[in-house]
Amino acid sequence: MSNAFNIVLASQSPRRKQLMEWAEVNFDVIAPVTEETYPEGLPIEEIPVHIARNKALAVKTGYDYNRYDIKSPIVAADTVVVLNNQIIGKPENRTDAIRILKSLSGNRHQVITGVVILSGEKELSFADITSVWFHELTEEQIVFYVDKYQPYDKAGAYAIQEWIGVTGIKSIEGDFYNVMGLPVSRVLQALQTL
Repeated sequence: MSNAFNIVLASQSPRRKQLMEWAEVNFDVIAPVTEETYPEGLPIEEIPVHIARNKALAVKTGYDYNRYDIKSPIVAADTVVVLNNQIIGKPENRTDAIRILKSLSGNRHQVITGVVILSGEKELSFADITSVWFHELTEEQIVFYVDKYQPYDKAGAYAIQEWIGVTGIKSIEGDFYNVMGLPVSRVLQALQTL
């Protein structure tokens, strides 16, 4: 069976995979291992786009992509959490996860997902921004969440679709699914323009 024009999702994220499945899109996953580095001085909004572009290019130049039609779109994404103009990455350990969630408690932060879509010689890229406000969280709530859900693979040390999102988020402005890691409707619209 031919993989012609199948979408290739360049991501190891189970959440991005789940979102593409919910959208009922035909896709395959090729998850390249890339450095999540960026040039110094790059504006914050451009950082996840830069990292996503590196993921997409790693797929495009990789051996696994050879079996696809050259125009099969590659969708890559990277998500960062920003508080007070500082990027908050994935927590290093339990203590770091607790520290991060304490800093988000009672505050507004932004979730920025950079998306790059490559198809043949064409590239579409954008950053989608969602603002998230947390209620004041108690230390007990934070420790419970970290110990039960172990959010060590998540930027900002939380997942909006888990307990802490259901109980701790006061409001959001923007795309909910962007906070999960992929602004799916915007990605689908971009794919249609290709």
